[in-house]
Amino acid sequence: MASSAANVAPVESNGSTAGKRYAETPLRKDEESRGSYRFKNKRMRNGHGGGGGSQILQTNGSNEEILLDDVNALLQKLKLERNEAAQPPTELPEKFSEIEVRIDEISSTGDGLGFQVNSPSDQVYVVPFTAPGDTVTAKVFKHLDKEKYSLADFVKVTTPSPHRDDALIGCPYFATCSGCQFQMLPYAYQLAHKKTIVEKAYRNFSNLPPELIPAIGDTIGSPLQYGYRTKLTPHFDGPPDARRSDGRNGIKRVFKDMPAIGFMKKGTRLTLDIEDCPIGTPAVRKGLARERKRVTSNLTQYHKGATLLLRESTERIPKASYSASQEVEAEPDADAIIEERGDYIYKKTCITDSNAKSTEYIDSLLLPKQQLHPPALHTIHPRAHPAAPVLPPSPTTTPPITHLIDAYSGSGLFTITLSTLFTTSLGIDISPSSITCAATNASLNALPPSSTRFLAADASALFAAISTPAAQTVVVIDPPRKGCDASFLRQLLLYAPARVVYVSCNVHTQARDVGVLVGGMPDVDGGWGVGKGCYEIERVTGFDFFPQTGHVEGVAVLRRKGDGGEKDGDGTAAEKEVEKEAEKEVEKEAEKEAEKAGG
Repeated sequence: MASSAANVAPVESNGSTAGKRYAETPLRKDEESRGSYRFKNKRMRNGHGGGGGSQILQTNGSNEEILLDDVNALLQKLKLERNEAAQPPTELPEKFSEIEVRIDEISSTGDGLGFQVNSPSDQVYVVPFTAPGDTVTAKVFKHLDKEKYSLADFVKVTTPSPHRDDALIGCPYFATCSGCQFQMLPYAYQLAHKKTIVEKAYRNFSNLPPELIPAIGDTIGSPLQYGYRTKLTPHFDGPPDARRSDGRNGIKRVFKDMPAIGFMKKGTRLTLDIEDCPIGTPAVRKGLARERKRVTSNLTQYHKGATLLLRESTERIPKASYSASQEVEAEPDADAIIEERGDYIYKKTCITDSNAKSTEYIDSLLLPKQQLHPPALHTIHPRAHPAAPVLPPSPTTTPPITHLIDAYSGSGLFTITLSTLFTTSLGIDISPSSITCAATNASLNALPPSSTRFLAADASALFAAISTPAAQTVVVIDPPRKGCDASFLRQLLLYAPARVVYVSCNVHTQARDVGVLVGGMPDVDGGWGVGKGCYEIERVTGFDFFPQTGHVEGVAVLRRKGDGGEKDGDGTAAEKEVEKEAEKEVEKEAEKEAEKAGG
């Protein structure tokens, strides 16, 4: 797949064994301050985790937490191998000095972890773009004494690992740009590593005993290893003196030179000039080239930095219609990518209007998407769709699962693509604009509102209006990276559906939340007693939506213990609680209708 970068202009590299530099970027000693890389405010730093926000969700799944867990595990392993007490403190290398580091493993954050060669120190060095078995030259730029690790820049490979193959690298900016971490690793090795990420997430963040965690499944690979991202957001910074602009007095700073347009340099706030990005789809890559030219031609119109929104949009045309249109069309669209798929032509273009709708097809389903505010969650890799784990259970399941609830539905991706598998499908979201978009998408796909519908619900009462029996319902949840909050988990436990399918872009917060559903929540009775969990983990599998990067998606399938809970009269305690909430909502609606009639 390295040929995907064949159209990229050759520049010197920073990452090959020859020690060349990929892009002309400032040396570390010449750079401005990196700034703070920790969250600037308490809400962002703590998320749903510590800091007094939640007594249940005690972890935030942040990169700092994840890295520290891996560092501590490596130190414990070193201590066991040495069979001795920790080494006495040794003097650490000076900042910006270069040292040799032997890499032991890749952390769950995607960076290599290792120790200084020929040093008795047990200080762990975090070096990006490295593989286990590499010996590399690294430049140290920060020591964290209390945490026992140091951050370092990758300079060059001294002795390559047997896992490393630099011939696989498909981008000239690799080992400088922060976007990809694994281009030097065979894809099978990437998938194996991502399986360990999921395993460690459940071991370290679920707070569950090992016997309650099943063996993690092999990571499901992507059909595309390059050319898969349907959305990119390169940016450029404002003029160096833009902060001295004074709009009230008509003073506006202007660009004296063309700014770098691209993505962040690894570990810094510096923007790299990126001419092409081979993990983007061909249409998006054409859009990037076009937008770079446009900014260059209109640079005088900019007085501050900007982000360029590049999204792929697909038009599906019957072959016969397309052939006829080509005969009368004087000039074909030079920016379009044409793909033949069966009886159709897929015409792919890149749109840059943030208010426009892009269109994707998953099989035969049409999915228009709008750049919503706040941005809706959409699949950036449409060919990697984790629908399989939600397939109906075997016919022996009693009662059969016939209803689907998509609790973070957004524009309706899961609700629409899975609707034909169930008698009814309901998408719920707190964003009215997302629900409007989803309802429109369902209509465009000729899905009747009697079986596929969407509901905008308040976050504190998401399940209040649900009428489908919990014992015949599967709930799909696909929350943002921060995971679910305590209020949502409480409502889910009270509703207690037969199955829960948890899709996540952050397996660490997923593991945390699954631990609550399996282990229980204080003061909540989901049918098995107050504070008791009511779910078992059926399976957990990783999905690779982002090859060449350290990201992995997780899909966890949970089943309710036993036959759906211990019965209390004519239903479980959870079902009764949900019925009460539903009755309240019906009463409210009845009162509103009565007020309208009386007015």
